[in-house]
Amino acid sequence: MDTFVGQRRKPITFNGPLEAGIRAVAILGAAFPRSYDLQRLVALDYLLVHTGDVGGPDSLHPRTPIHSAELLVRRKLVENALLLMMTRDLVHRDITSEGIKYSAGENATTFLDSVTSTYLHGLKDRAAWLVDALGSHTDQEFKSVMRQFFDDWVEEFQQVQRSMGGEA
Repeated sequence: MDTFVGQRRKPITFNGPLEAGIRAVAILGAAFPRSYDLQRLVALDYLLVHTGDVGGPDSLHPRTPIHSAELLVRRKLVENALLLMMTRDLVHRDITSEGIKYSAGENATTFLDSVTSTYLHGLKDRAAWLVDALGSHTDQEFKSVMRQFFDDWVEEFQQVQRSMGGEA
């Protein structure tokens, strides 16, 4: 008799849309009434869990080798997360002359006020710190901050490549 073997779920790198959506709501809630485009939210999502990298509170997530890969996989994840959160009025999408922008939705405050876990309280605190530290940066100022990370990551990648016997 054949035994039923359940389908194994493929692990989702860097969490799924629900976790990324909660992070987006925390960021947008802290930033309200400001709104951000997808690219800024992708970067803020990364920085939210790695606040220690930018001189903020201790990071919520551990450091990973080769940070650039982590940032690259986030775009689609954050986009799907925003769509999920929009279905519950936690995120609002607005079409502006500057492009598509996202802000906290009608239910964001109620949702954020209802979280009780230590991790989610830490997430909200770091979101408030992050928005206070970088949220009002112009696009140019924000790109400058992110460029610093890319320079560090390129150097990090080259070191990994050298240690594997490659040329940098």
